[in-house]
Amino acid sequence: MGREEVCSKRAEAVENFDFGGKVISIEEYGNGHINDTYLLKVDTGNGTEGKVILQRMNHEIFKQPIELMENVLNVTSYLRKKIIEEGGDPNRETLNVYTAKDGKPYYKDSIGSYWRAYYFIENATSYDIVEKPEDFYESAVAFGHFQKLLADYPAATLHETIEGFHDTKARFARFKQVVEEDKCNRAAEVQKEIQFVLDHQETAEILGRMQAEGKLPLRVTHNDTKLNNIMIDDQTRKAICVIDLDTVMPGLAVNDFGDSIRFGASTGAEDEPDLSKVWCDLSLFELYTKGFIEGCEGRLTMEEMKMLPMGAKVMTFECGMRFLTDYLEGDVYFKIHRDKHNLDRCRTQFKLVEDMEAKWEQMEKIVEKYL
Repeated sequence: MGREEVCSKRAEAVENFDFGGKVISIEEYGNGHINDTYLLKVDTGNGTEGKVILQRMNHEIFKQPIELMENVLNVTSYLRKKIIEEGGDPNRETLNVYTAKDGKPYYKDSIGSYWRAYYFIENATSYDIVEKPEDFYESAVAFGHFQKLLADYPAATLHETIEGFHDTKARFARFKQVVEEDKCNRAAEVQKEIQFVLDHQETAEILGRMQAEGKLPLRVTHNDTKLNNIMIDDQTRKAICVIDLDTVMPGLAVNDFGDSIRFGASTGAEDEPDLSKVWCDLSLFELYTKGFIEGCEGRLTMEEMKMLPMGAKVMTFECGMRFLTDYLEGDVYFKIHRDKHNLDRCRTQFKLVEDMEAKWEQMEKIVEKYL
């Protein structure tokens, strides 16, 4: 879609929401890679200026935008009620959705694109990198609190916005199929990495098996638990709100925990070619574990909490396996910026898995410390 057409459809979307006043400016906002995001300033007519976040949803990635917005509206409405019960501020501690003039939580424009709008959260910031360890801790508390607030939500009633997103067993089966097909003739050069995956079949299957056996309950999970999906108050530096709920769906709490550790407790970048710089920082692991368990306030089962290290290992393994799968298929899913980029990404994840395995008893003792 060209820039002129984007502006035209954006104006169409603005006309079909009621923001309580006249929109006086529109500018691109944030640095997200999936949706087109804009900050709107609104003249409310009483001497004050309101702000709105407007987004065009990427329905090439999220192919069921109506179901996605049903999830978002249902979860945020439930969170709002819980936050009020706790005496919190529902206008700052959860996302709040504008409904379009037709009453729907989205607007479908004349060419079939979907738009949505959120109330802007004032005096708070999301950070792309950990500027200080306390920020990582705060994100842990926030994602733990997210689990606590939604502990009684009927997770099975949510739509699965990306089918099989963390079905590690299914991804393992797909990996073996891709290796066998080897359509890009790349398998011969990565036999060591292929063998690493094949040697970790139990890692791919353990959480799914425990869920099937009833040992790990289905939860409402965020599925993208990075630091930049937390709003941190500018004054107190405390985390106040979990954002970016596009991937909220039924899942396992240990996976949400694990993805945070995979990304946030690594000492190296996700695509660091020098593996000597990559390991799992146990001090950051402990900081996040402490915050997450505190935020949950006892709403996870003992089995779930004991499996937190496994969540970290499985999510790291799964991610590495996905990078390797994509490399073998010709780099068709993850964007690459250099030759063998996905292979570098795969190797960092496998190095982290190996490091976690070497530190397994320490990780388990850290979790026990906060039980």
